[in-house]
Amino acid sequence: MEFYHVINRGVEKRNIVINDGDRMRFVKSLYVFNDSASSPNSKTQPKMYENVHRHRNLLVHIHAWCLMDNHYHLLLSPVDNDLANLSLFMKKLNGGYAKYFNEKYDRSGYLWQGKYKKILIERDSHFIHIPYYIHLNPLDYTNKEWRKGKIKNIKSALKKLHEYRWSSFLDYTGTKNFPSLIKQYFLKEILGSKSHHEKEILKIISDENLASGSQIIEK
Repeated sequence: MEFYHVINRGVEKRNIVINDGDRMRFVKSLYVFNDSASSPNSKTQPKMYENVHRHRNLLVHIHAWCLMDNHYHLLLSPVDNDLANLSLFMKKLNGGYAKYFNEKYDRSGYLWQGKYKKILIERDSHFIHIPYYIHLNPLDYTNKEWRKGKIKNIKSALKKLHEYRWSSFLDYTGTKNFPSLIKQYFLKEILGSKSHHEKEILKIISDENLASGSQIIEK
């Protein structure tokens, strides 16, 4: 099974979500568009988004994710190791969400800065670090020093992560958030229990060497 770190940003680094309604729509899009069948792609087709428990023929397995104001991170593996499945999923996700966003906010033009960036996870060290890196991104809003391993108030930083629901962090630490989105089996072996997961996060955000090791290329 091949794993890819997939990233995309808003054009000119503009926000791709304005409020929690947009965030929820993006989360539902991760679910709805992960299907080889045709899917809705605009705000004028809400019923399909309400019926999110219908049978799907998956295109990818989503192992971890994080939605930020102007970008997102996904850790994906294409079904049957077929990159065509990943490409179709990303085309549906980016195109469908962009159409929704443009219709809602009466705008036109590109929402994304490009197609998307996908990085094949080839090294064990990369695979071990990437889920932590994805889950730590929300600290950029409150504790940017985590990227240098210089967090002073560790408990406060961990509290902020638990308050942020727009990622797979909560589902991996024992709080059901959006469990139907992700395939937890593979990362569970790495992240372990809630206490182990949090212990490793605390190490990363308070150790300069570990923090620099978790800085996966995204620019």
